[in-house]
Amino acid sequence: MMRAGPADDANAARARPKRRRLRRSRGFTLIEVLVALAVVAVALAAGMRALAQTADGATTLKLRTLALWVAQNRLAQAQLQAPWPAAGTTTGSELQARVPLAWRETVSATPNPAFRRIEIVVAQPEQPDYALARLVGYLGNAPH
Repeated sequence: MMRAGPADDANAARARPKRRRLRRSRGFTLIEVLVALAVVAVALAAGMRALAQTADGATTLKLRTLALWVAQNRLAQAQLQAPWPAAGTTTGSELQARVPLAWRETVSATPNPAFRRIEIVVAQPEQPDYALARLVGYLGNAPH
């Protein structure tokens, strides 16, 4: 039987740590994989929620912009009306960028008889109590 020399002992000592390293670096445990998947799922859910809120915000902003345009158009029409509008409430609907919107104008007297206050509220027809836009203006009666 041959006996190993000092060089063989050194090679064997070098080979043992490599084997240990190989055993330790085989892969992730099931718990580590599950934790990583949970973290990814939470991050993706948060990203999807943020994306949905952004889309909702853009839709609401579009509706509010269209409603404000309707209110501004109604105010301009009231300013151009030959006999100025009588005090009271008027309702109607208008199509702006293919979106149906309902408006309500309330004309009231002011302390100065030469002016009238007009308030225009615009909402969606299916939600008339939720104002998308509210515009208040004053109309002057030009002397004839």
